[in-house]
Amino acid sequence: MGVHKIETGHQDTIHDFQMDYYGKRIATASSDHTIKIIGVGGNSHQQLATLSGHQGPVWQVAWANPKFGSMLASCSFDGKVIIWKEGSQNEWSQAHVFEDHRMSVNSICWAPYEIGLCLASGSSDGNIMVYTARSDGGWDSTRIDQAHPVGVTSVSWAPATGPGALVGSGGHDLVQKLCSGGCDNTVKVWKLYNGMWKMDCFPALQMHTDWVRDVAWAPNLGLPKSTIASASQDGKVIIWTVAREGDQWEGKVLTDFKTPVWRVSWSLTGNILAVADGNNNVTLWNEAVDGVWQMVTTVDS
Repeated sequence: MGVHKIETGHQDTIHDFQMDYYGKRIATASSDHTIKIIGVGGNSHQQLATLSGHQGPVWQVAWANPKFGSMLASCSFDGKVIIWKEGSQNEWSQAHVFEDHRMSVNSICWAPYEIGLCLASGSSDGNIMVYTARSDGGWDSTRIDQAHPVGVTSVSWAPATGPGALVGSGGHDLVQKLCSGGCDNTVKVWKLYNGMWKMDCFPALQMHTDWVRDVAWAPNLGLPKSTIASASQDGKVIIWTVAREGDQWEGKVLTDFKTPVWRVSWSLTGNILAVADGNNNVTLWNEAVDGVWQMVTTVDS
C-alpha cells in the first residue's frame, strides 16, 4: 500500500477528510474555519477550492450521493450545518444554512440515497436534527429532542434495506433508522414511525464507561443481522449486533486500545472495520468465521 502525502494548505488542525463517491476529490475540515476541496489522482494532487462560511472549527464534512449533483455538507462549532453546491466546475456556493442547533454541531451523515436527499446532524445541545429536501427546493426538518441530553457526538444512518432483505423474496419497504453516540456513554438507535422519530432500542446500549466518540452502522448487503461499531474515550471499540427486528442488541468488545478511540469506519461491503485511535494508529479488523474479530493490518501513517 503506497503512501501519498497531501499538502492541504490548511492553517490549523484537520478534523475530518472525506473522499467523494468516485475517489477523485477529497474534502477536508479544519479548525481554520474552512473546507478545502482537493483533486487526487495517481501520485499527484491539486487544490481546487476553499469553502469559507463557518465562524468556528469545522468538525466534519460529508459528500452527498452524486445522484443529487455535486453537493457537500459541513458542520461546525459555530452551531451551523451548511449545504454546499458546486455550480460550474470548482465553483461552490452555500445552498442552505441550517441554524437549528444552539451549540456545536459535532457530526453529520447523509441518509442512504434510496431514502432521498436527507441529512442528520448531532449537536452538543443534545438534539439530533434530520433535514429532508423537498421537490420545490426547500427543506423539511424534524428534531429528535434531547437524544443525548449532555451532548450528541456522532450520528450514522442504517442501510435503507433491512437485514436479509436482499436474500429474501418479495418487495421490502425502505427502513429509516439511525444510531447515535453521546457524552452520556451510550449508543442509541432511532427509527422513523409515521413521521416521528422514536428510540428503537430498550434500554440504550450501555457498555462504554466514557464518552462515545463515534458510531458507524455497517452496510448489511443482505446479511441476516444489523451491526453497529462504537468507539469511545474509554479506549474500547464495541461491535453491537441484533439478529432480528425487535430483538435485543448484543455488544462484544473488539479490543481495548488503551487510548481514546476517535473514529470507526466500515468498508463498502461491511466486512472490514477501520479504527483510528489516540496513538495515531489506524488498524483494520475483520470478523472470522467463528465470530472472533481479528486485526488484519496496521495502516502506516
